Amino acid sequence: MKLIQFIQSVDKMKKSEDINDALSIAHRVIDQEIEAIKILKSHLDGHFQEAIDLILARAGRVIVTGLGKSGAIGRKLAATLASTGTASYFLHASEGIHGDLGIVHKDDVIICLSKSGNTEELNFLLPVFKKLNVPIISITSNPKSVLAKHSQVLLNIGVKEEACPHDLSPTSSTTAMMVLGDALAIALLERRKFTAEDFAFLHPAGSLGKRLLMHVDDIMEKGDDIPSVPLSAKMKQVVLEMAAKRGICMIVDDHTHVLGVVTTGDLNRLVEKTEQFFDIPVLEVMTRNPKKILSNTLAYTAYRKMEEFRIIAMPVVDENNVLCGVIHLHDIMRAGIF
Repeated sequence: MKLIQFIQSVDKMKKSEDINDALSIAHRVIDQEIEAIKILKSHLDGHFQEAIDLILARAGRVIVTGLGKSGAIGRKLAATLASTGTASYFLHASEGIHGDLGIVHKDDVIICLSKSGNTEELNFLLPVFKKLNVPIISITSNPKSVLAKHSQVLLNIGVKEEACPHDLSPTSSTTAMMVLGDALAIALLERRKFTAEDFAFLHPAGSLGKRLLMHVDDIMEKGDDIPSVPLSAKMKQVVLEMAAKRGICMIVDDHTHVLGVVTTGDLNRLVEKTEQFFDIPVLEVMTRNPKKILSNTLAYTAYRKMEEFRIIAMPVVDENNVLCGVIHLHDIMRAGIF
């Protein structure tokens, strides 16, 4: 038994050492990649502004190209640019030299990513870009490379050493490339005055798109589904209306202007006072001047208003206070705005 306990103790110590060693490696890698970003920041100069101005001056798209891990970062950069208002396309360097160069037009601008700047497949493309008179922005660590010499704008990330202990696997360099790509995309976004609404328009199926594009009248209940009674009604009519529909009843005048509401909370308070309430005039129970919302308001704004006033439903009106629907918190949630 003591031998088993000793073996278990040794095994536990070994696992603890392995965990500590793994954490030590993780900390080292993160520190090295943080340092790579600091180096990148120190290398940024007026060429960054030149790159932004060049892209904005071109009528075409941004064609991003690269190979291997740099290509993977390039694909991410192209996607980020496209989603933030800059038309872009990713061209795989190997596929470019085998027929895909047809996507490059004379009004485009090229962004080439290569740590060494001497990637063979990429270098095959450079004379073609030059013949098309398409300017090149290079992202590299080698300002003396073939790529750098063919570039109109050189963005030097400055990273010489990878986080890989063998200095082989692209790690620190690709991190720096990705950060620089994000900086380019956001700088272009701000120069274009690209708004959250613009972003939502390009992401209509996402929660942000729904939040910024969906209006109250897109999801409100309308017509016969609106629970409402006239001001002359008694509470029996209100209860029947609420039972047949959902959780709130609007009180309206002869021109369907909203005068008040009765909620389930109002009913609960009424029942606590008396069980004989069917013949009570709705006028004595309703909440006057209730919280309302215009039909053309964003559904997200309706949600925030409900959250602020701790209510689960609101009458929807037009500019003349005429009832045109009812919006429920559950409808907003079901619409996928959050």
